[in-house]
Amino acid sequence: MASQHEKKPHAVCIPVPLQGHINPMLKLAKILHSKGFDITFVNTEFNHQRLLRSQGPGGLNGLPSFRFETIPDGLPPPENKDATQDLPSLAKSVDETCSGPFKSLVNKVGAFYSPVTCIVSDMLMCFTLDVAKELDIPEFLFWTSGTGSLICYDQYPNLLEKGLMPLKDPSFLVNGYLDTVIDCIPGMSGIRLKDIPPFIRMIYPDDEYMAQFLISQVNRAKTASAIIFNTFNDLEPDVLDTLSSVFPPCYGIGPLHLLENSIEDNSLASIKSNLWKEESECLTWLDSQAPVSVIYVNFGSIAVMTKQQLVEFCWGVANSNYPFLWIIRPDLVVGDSAMLPPDFVTGTSGRGLLVGWCPQEKVLNHPSIGGFLTHSGWNSTLESISSGVPMICWPFFADQQVNCWLSCNKWGVAMEIDNDVKRDEVGKLVVELMNGEKGNALRNNATKWKKKAEAACVANDGSSVANLEKLVHHMQTSSN
Repeated sequence: MASQHEKKPHAVCIPVPLQGHINPMLKLAKILHSKGFDITFVNTEFNHQRLLRSQGPGGLNGLPSFRFETIPDGLPPPENKDATQDLPSLAKSVDETCSGPFKSLVNKVGAFYSPVTCIVSDMLMCFTLDVAKELDIPEFLFWTSGTGSLICYDQYPNLLEKGLMPLKDPSFLVNGYLDTVIDCIPGMSGIRLKDIPPFIRMIYPDDEYMAQFLISQVNRAKTASAIIFNTFNDLEPDVLDTLSSVFPPCYGIGPLHLLENSIEDNSLASIKSNLWKEESECLTWLDSQAPVSVIYVNFGSIAVMTKQQLVEFCWGVANSNYPFLWIIRPDLVVGDSAMLPPDFVTGTSGRGLLVGWCPQEKVLNHPSIGGFLTHSGWNSTLESISSGVPMICWPFFADQQVNCWLSCNKWGVAMEIDNDVKRDEVGKLVVELMNGEKGNALRNNATKWKKKAEAACVANDGSSVANLEKLVHHMQTSSN
């Protein structure tokens, strides 16, 4: 008779229903599958339909041991079926309505396939903790950003108590107050108020809800079995240590895409998580460019800008005279389609390529890429570092300000661009990044970090390889 230890573990994985959270959760799920786990991957119905449109009708067929399920997100369907949903509404709706459907789903897949031995949930989906407790299933939370942003969110109550936030009125956005350096966040000395995730400023209508939502999720997370991070020990050692003293056991097992690439079984390679259709012809175009000559521009899946900011970016990139690959989502401009100035398009034809979405990891690893103009999302930051590509950062919201600050000040791989975008500054920074003294220094640093990221994920004694083994052991034994 099979012993308890020989039963196959079954993990139910549920990401926040946003592109930047689905991507790393799918990588984590594939890595766990390669370690012998049965996987049930849960998307919202809205995103499942988007994935079917972008990946093709058979794109999510999976395997008997890796399957996709859905729950409703509780929101009415939007007019634009391919736009990112409004963040505060989505957070509120998921937190208030998803618990029941999720519990039913866990019971269903546990009865139909095999008993669920653990839940792996995004840390911002803490309603799952109540379900896990009720069903007596251990829960492991996944923080899809770096440790820097989590420690900032954990300090929100402290910042409020000290009266540093919220801002007294909108004038504090521009009067220099945000340049105040604060010393109360462990491991982040020198950070300014402007580098803290901006929800705590509470200037905009939804900020207060988001600040309270984040405080409550972070507090609830302290009851989980463990916290998983898409980072590696060398990159954030001090903050990882600090978090380990206030949270359940913390495992840094990133960069996840490097661990995913080392999976020998290719049976899941065709399962992708991009909600937009990838235009991989951009790789052929990159093949025709000189080494380290192209500036890659991509502001991620959520960041939006004004028409004027887009125009300034366009002319700044054009005036640098470097070839560019630019990813322009249809919903990049606030309340408008992302229309580029016609003379920009004609003036740069042959030198630039504009596409709707791309396989970013392959792009960043391409020898012709010399720099990355980015919104500083965590996935982009980590992929850029582990490809040895330096960055110009234009952070938009959430964790992006923190990631930008770390990239510029702690890791020495990036330069920041002012929120008030001016074409001259954009052009100068691109030229400096691609071929200036500062740019070369940043590229050298990025190359060093690339080697450290690879060492963490590829060597048998690499920190992420070792942490993954510990995590898998923890997951397998916690359900016995």
